[in-house]
Order: sequence, then C-alpha cells, then structure tokens
Amino acid sequence: MTKKVLILSSSPRRGGNSDTLCDEFMRGAIESGNEAEKVFLRDKTIHYCTGCSTCSLHEKPCPQKDDAAEIIEKMVAADVIVMATPVYFYTMSAQMKTLIDRCCGLYTEMKNKEFYFIVTAAEDDRKLMERTVDTFQGFLDCLENPTIKGVVYGTGVWHVGEIKDKPALREAYEMGKEIE
Repeated sequence: MTKKVLILSSSPRRGGNSDTLCDEFMRGAIESGNEAEKVFLRDKTIHYCTGCSTCSLHEKPCPQKDDAAEIIEKMVAADVIVMATPVYFYTMSAQMKTLIDRCCGLYTEMKNKEFYFIVTAAEDDRKLMERTVDTFQGFLDCLENPTIKGVVYGTGVWHVGEIKDKPALREAYEMGKEIE
C-alpha cells in the first residue's frame, strides 16, 4: 500500500545536515513506492501562535494569514510525518517549534500517524540529543494513537556537508525505504 509521507525540514540552511538526511529519507520512501513531499520550513511564513483561542475555544480557523494552515492540513492528510531538526542548545529549531505551536486547532485530527524524527548536532553524545526527541514526544503525547517508527541521529556534524561521511546518511535512506 502506498503511503503519503510528509517530511518537515526545519533547518535554516538548505542542504544543511538535517536537510540532507531528509532528502535521503525521501529517496528511500519514493523508491519503496510511497508518495513523498518535503516542506522546507525556512521557505514558509509561519507566525507565532498568539494564544487568541480562535481555533481552540471558538473552533474557527486561525485568523493568521500565513503558510501554517496549508502545512498543518498536509500533516492531517499524511500517513507518515517526518520531523527533522538541527539541535540548538539541546532542543529543536525555532522553525519546528513555531509550527508545532500552530497545530493547536487541528492536532485532534492528527490520528494514527507514523512518525520519524531526524536530529543532527555537533554533539557526539547521542544521549544528549535524546532531549530533542523528548520534546517531539511532548507533541505526540497530545495526539491520538501516534507511533514513533524511528529516529535518525546525525551526531558530530556542525558544518554543512559533514553528514555525508556519517552512518546517519545510510540510516535515513534505509528508514525511508522501510515504509510500507
């Protein structure tokens, strides 16, 4: 069965290490016969949630006119969501967190999703990077029946391109290829 895979790349650098892993994941997913789309968050306008409660209290669409609604609709429609981030100060990028915060109005419609996480950092200690995965888990704790299918840890990468010599490149491809 073909699955709809949505890859959210939150690197501020096109072709950065986490973005490169997204491309490899997508290549594997497509080779396995899945439909895949990557959204590069840096190219999108996503405003901060203002806490106005229009979406949650009044059950109306967010009044902000930006790209968040389109991305969130894609999240609702996807079977598989890949959330990729460089690790800054042991947490996800601001771009990813801003998008997650904007999911308030439709997060209850994100049911039975499969999730993969891609995290990259200059840090060599994978255990320290798990803090970022824990932050993603906080988002998933609000969803109905999510499943974490895998995590790619791109450790020891600081400068653009350093990921190309790391096992994470192959791991991202293989995880994408395993989607059924």
